[in-house]
Amino acid sequence: MAIKSVSIRIDEEMLNKLHVVADYEGRSANSQILILIRDCVAAFEKEHGEIGQ
Repeated sequence: MAIKSVSIRIDEEMLNKLHVVADYEGRSANSQILILIRDCVAAFEKEHGEIGQ
């Protein structure tokens, strides 16, 4: 599985808050974002069924 990069635009205040949450959880901001994305996809699939490849 290839690892892809994604660039996002985020205001400084929100980025700072993300770093606080990630630090609290013992993660990097990147790892925290990946967990949020995984949780979002899992919730979507639970409601709508598995997303096909």
